[in-house]
Amino acid sequence: MSLHGTDAHRNADGTLPALVARAVAAARAHGFPYSCRPEQGRLLRLLAGGAPRGIAETGTGCGVGLAWLASGAPPGTRLVSVERDAERARVARQVFHDHPEVEILHGDWRRVGEHGPYDLLVLDGGGQAKGDGAADPARLLTPGGTLVVDDFTPATAWPPRFDGAPDRPRLHWLEHPALRATELRLAPDLGVIVGTHWPRRP
Repeated sequence: MSLHGTDAHRNADGTLPALVARAVAAARAHGFPYSCRPEQGRLLRLLAGGAPRGIAETGTGCGVGLAWLASGAPPGTRLVSVERDAERARVARQVFHDHPEVEILHGDWRRVGEHGPYDLLVLDGGGQAKGDGAADPARLLTPGGTLVVDDFTPATAWPPRFDGAPDRPRLHWLEHPALRATELRLAPDLGVIVGTHWPRRP
């Protein structure tokens, strides 16, 4: 989720996939400003095309990021999203009421583990960006599966720093032994980490 992400879709309203436009309208109607931005959405849509079996995300919000994913997913791909706020989960379920391949769970983000492993997993980058070790890509991703951790301010030096100290959540993913990861700059003020899970040989 991004600050003002819902409003960021205003300039792209005429070019949005229909499902994304529906989710953006729901977010606006419910006063939810923190949707993913269009730059993130376009990346998610592209990556979803390479996920033939399963996609998951944490932090559904009102379903904007999930709509980008669903708009790019191949037919037959199952999508699971977890939202901790019951009302937002209800709103998102309405957005996807005619998409049986999409399941929206209410609860803690760790519920994604109930249905994995996934070809593509998108972790909401808020707080510690799940960099506390609780999100295990070796368990949550298929071999060759892709992890996206969003909502970073782009790094300008190495090692990356945050508030004058090493940026531990970012380094957690960039240096994770189960991933080959890099940071992508999507806009001057927006970066994501994308990693591929390749199990280590014994």
